[in-house]
Amino acid sequence: MKSDRRNWLSTVLACAFVACCTGAWAEDGPAGITLPRVFGPFDRNAAACSRPPLNKSLAFAQDNDREFIKGISRGLAMAARDRGLSFSASVAENSAEKMIGQVEGFRNARTGGLVIAPVDPAALAPALRKTIWQGAYVGAVVPPPATSLLNAPQYLTGKTLGDAAASYIRGKLAGKANVVILTHDSLQFLAPRFAAMRDVLKDIPGADIVADISPPTVNKEGGYRMMQTILLAHPDVDVVLGADTVVLGALQAVREAGKDRPDQFFGGIDGEVEAVTEIKKGGPYKISISLASSVFGYAMGQHAADWLEGKSIPQAMDILPSALTAGNIGQYEADLANPAAVFNDHARRDAYLRMYGNICYDTRDQYVSFPWSSER
Repeated sequence: MKSDRRNWLSTVLACAFVACCTGAWAEDGPAGITLPRVFGPFDRNAAACSRPPLNKSLAFAQDNDREFIKGISRGLAMAARDRGLSFSASVAENSAEKMIGQVEGFRNARTGGLVIAPVDPAALAPALRKTIWQGAYVGAVVPPPATSLLNAPQYLTGKTLGDAAASYIRGKLAGKANVVILTHDSLQFLAPRFAAMRDVLKDIPGADIVADISPPTVNKEGGYRMMQTILLAHPDVDVVLGADTVVLGALQAVREAGKDRPDQFFGGIDGEVEAVTEIKKGGPYKISISLASSVFGYAMGQHAADWLEGKSIPQAMDILPSALTAGNIGQYEADLANPAAVFNDHARRDAYLRMYGNICYDTRDQYVSFPWSSER
């Protein structure tokens, strides 16, 4: 009798333990892949799995409304239309608290696919993990966590811009230049691009970096205000480098101060529409390193639709940098206007994107929870 009672009690305690742990697991989910890992090439023929029990909807949580982000939104909207998904977008206006509330709203609505350009990655991470474990596709632009994480080879991206600036300084400015680097070093995932610019420029003795600083906000207004301050101490600037949106603001400040010259070298990253327009004018803005936001936005929208159909998608995707100059902008603009044509043409798509790893609804515990990069 005592033996039976002990067995009964053991069974009850075991069941209670399993129930407790299962409940916690279902609520919070696993931690994902937290240690750096090298993903192999994406296997397009990987076996399919279950369909998530969520709505056929795609949402984009934007940090702000700069042109680069608008390009992602356009690509996502096109893919959603082509695949029969509803689409909505929210703008956090650079407020981390507002974005967390928006993401929680999408999760509560059982949104099937979410793409995120985070304001504060660490603060947002818990809400994203809940969304992932609920079963949604979560595509992140650079910082984890995500079922599918998008990044650019950041050092290569910065080096591509730095090399172009260095060549211009040597060839057009007689090896001497006052240089401004408008960084995003506060966002650790982008820091390698600015390290690359510094590495390239240190080999030019006459290149003097007179300012190396992050604007207060990563937009045109932030670049404008920061450049106004820089010009008080250094009124004669030859080279300005950074993301397109802040470099465009810097150019505006230089023009208003009457300090713009045709032989200056303003160069940015992102391939924003206004930067392309400036390059066409033939003035100070000489180059933009394209990350083709509508093209990769369209790809992420396609992956979200595949996920909702139970297909395997990439765990990670590279955006390959390409230098836009006055000579090659025509084809780039055509590709941005019709990202579906690029995505459906493997050769053209592979010039912009490279895909790695495999994940689907049934293997979502293998979501990316470390700052992935294809660069070692």
